[in-house]
Amino acid sequence: MNKPLRRISIFCGLLVLALMIRTNWLQYVQAEELSTRKENRRVQIAQYAQERGNIIVQGEPITGSMVTNGSDYKFKRTYVNGPMWAPVTGYASQAFGSNQLESLEDGILTGNDDRLFFDRTIGMFTGDKKQGGHVVTTLNAAAQKAAFDKLGDRKGAVAAIDPRTGAILALVSTPSYDPSSFAGNSKNDEKAWVALKDSEDKKLVNRALRETYPPGSTFKVVTAAAALEHGVVTDINAPTDTPEPYILPGTRTPMVNHAKGCEKASLNEALKVSCNSVFANLGDKVTRDNMVKTAEKFGFNNEKIDTPVRAFASVYDKTMSRDGNAQSSIGQFNTAATPLQMAMVAAAVANDGKLMKPYMVDQLTSPHADLVEKNDPEEMSRPLSAENAQKVQEMMVNVVDNGTGGKAKIKGVTVGGKTGTAQHGEKNAKRPYAWFISYAKTDQGSPVAVAVVIEDSEADREDISGGGLAAPVAKAVMEAVLKSQS
Repeated sequence: MNKPLRRISIFCGLLVLALMIRTNWLQYVQAEELSTRKENRRVQIAQYAQERGNIIVQGEPITGSMVTNGSDYKFKRTYVNGPMWAPVTGYASQAFGSNQLESLEDGILTGNDDRLFFDRTIGMFTGDKKQGGHVVTTLNAAAQKAAFDKLGDRKGAVAAIDPRTGAILALVSTPSYDPSSFAGNSKNDEKAWVALKDSEDKKLVNRALRETYPPGSTFKVVTAAAALEHGVVTDINAPTDTPEPYILPGTRTPMVNHAKGCEKASLNEALKVSCNSVFANLGDKVTRDNMVKTAEKFGFNNEKIDTPVRAFASVYDKTMSRDGNAQSSIGQFNTAATPLQMAMVAAAVANDGKLMKPYMVDQLTSPHADLVEKNDPEEMSRPLSAENAQKVQEMMVNVVDNGTGGKAKIKGVTVGGKTGTAQHGEKNAKRPYAWFISYAKTDQGSPVAVAVVIEDSEADREDISGGGLAAPVAKAVMEAVLKSQS
């Protein structure tokens, strides 16, 4: 072979080798990356080539699918009572992707999950069309409706948990949106999406899981638990050494009380009328580091609370000054919490000090309802002993029976609660947030704990605003759960 032909042969051989390397690189190394790229429409077309499986609440689907006309996407997602269930389902849109359960459990819902391989294989022999599996939730339909209806047009959120298991019973965020309005890829879908995305009301935000607020006086339950756990208080009815006025440590600033009779008030009395001075004093005595320890056992500062939707981390500052800790002990300063987090606080107290991990997917099933995965209750932590939890229960019942939480009373049922009004904005100039956390208890234990927050309320700047606005919402949710389990 002459020299020019040899060079051409070598060059061609190198080209073939390069092509083989490139092909194998694409098929085996970059395959997953390419298949999940937003620009790859084939993946999206495949997602909507058949009906998606459903998200189920108490045996009933709250999602569905319908044929799309004039599109290369065969089916699009539909929702039953979309605005009410949006904080649970999230959305699945042909044009704008998916989030929450629709995204996290997409493999099951589309039928592409490896655990559904057997179903797909059988379908190849039987000729059955490919189908998606189902996501069975822990939600209680009556509790969800009660929370959604009671919040009405107000901005706010509700999270309700079964303290015994951690199962999420209700998850509501208002104002909400209808995922069906942009489930397709038409001009109308685009218009609906843009309106929602640019909405000042932040309708697409799941306030129950992914919005943090100053928890206000509801956080005093955590401070009470810390005072008991760290031995600062042993007798909840004994006077404390709180002066009036109480001056924040290291400053000349008095802690303002909105209640009377706070000087030397006992822990029980201080929680009932919500004495800021007593809890600021106790938080200082517990110390910042011990307050952090207790708060973290309740779930604060945890960035990995997955329900399976990941909740934003609630915050109790690890580095603040002594006076900052005193203010944080009443739920102000830079303390921040999601409604889910404050429901977890109430749930741990109601469950005699045992905090169960919150979850809202009970099981995943195949298209034919065969079990694919089951989620069992899991203990998360022990924020306080059973003895101290029962002391906090006694105090929270006193708040409802004799204090600011009277609107949460349920005849024949033991209800414990705590009101809260969280100041916010520069120099606390904005309308306060109204909070209420509570639990209901029967002879069989506590089947429900609830947290309610209402934004930008027109309430007075008193703790009783939480009792006036948020407590009736919590009561409606608790009654719905109790009735459904009777």
